[in-house]
Amino acid sequence: MTEVMKMERKVAKFGNSLGITMTEALKQIGLDSGDTVVVDVRSNSDEIVIRKANKVTLPPGISADFLKTLSDVMVQYDETLKGLKDR
Repeated sequence: MTEVMKMERKVAKFGNSLGITMTEALKQIGLDSGDTVVVDVRSNSDEIVIRKANKVTLPPGISADFLKTLSDVMVQYDETLKGLKDR
């Protein structure tokens, strides 16, 4: 069974931002300062889910710039690419 940690925190002001502290919860899932997380905001259920981001190592010869360009092209030509799959 999955262990659930319940905690109640107050929203505080950090500079111009709002935030909460939850150091122990983050440590329990192996997060540390500088790590990347994925934040899902579920407005229909008033929930915010924070997950560790999966770290992806690019194969040799593939740069982050290449993947960004590829992603941009796929977004730009989305309808065309969808049409090609049906041929």
